[in-house]
Amino acid sequence: MGVDLRMAMRNFATGVCVMTTYADGPNGRTHDGVTVNSLTSVSLDPPLVSVCLRRDSTFLADLLDTKVWALSILDISATDVARAFAQKREVRAAALHTLSATPGDDTGALVLDSPAWLECRLRQHVDVGDHTVVVGDVIATGAQRGRRPPLVFLHGEYHAGRCQQQTEEAVK
Repeated sequence: MGVDLRMAMRNFATGVCVMTTYADGPNGRTHDGVTVNSLTSVSLDPPLVSVCLRRDSTFLADLLDTKVWALSILDISATDVARAFAQKREVRAAALHTLSATPGDDTGALVLDSPAWLECRLRQHVDVGDHTVVVGDVIATGAQRGRRPPLVFLHGEYHAGRCQQQTEEAVK
């Protein structure tokens, strides 16, 4: 029996985020974003997170140049956003122009209107297999209460995270 990591990992539910950074060029700043579901809290003291990105991605190249990014944690209303930012760079660029987003005060990377967000500065990166693990210092965060359930990725599809509702129902 061979190793089928993709099939096994389809059974592991993950949250979904849009990660943004930018590139400064002769025509000004160009923002970009990608859908990620590999966000991990690494440490609370100091506050650190990690994300895994394909080594050959232009997004990663921009991030390693700017050394900053933002992560917007998505809720169930953002399924179309997650799908758009999982596409090619041209599709992602068009999507950025249709969303409510503002440059983060601490990084300049775009923060989407979402239930929670983080701004990060690169601490280190390590090439592992066909990906690069990016570890960042969390330098700013924000959260909104009373939002919709989180967007979850499981079995190759997006779902609404129901943990809060199930907990509330169990208490009744």
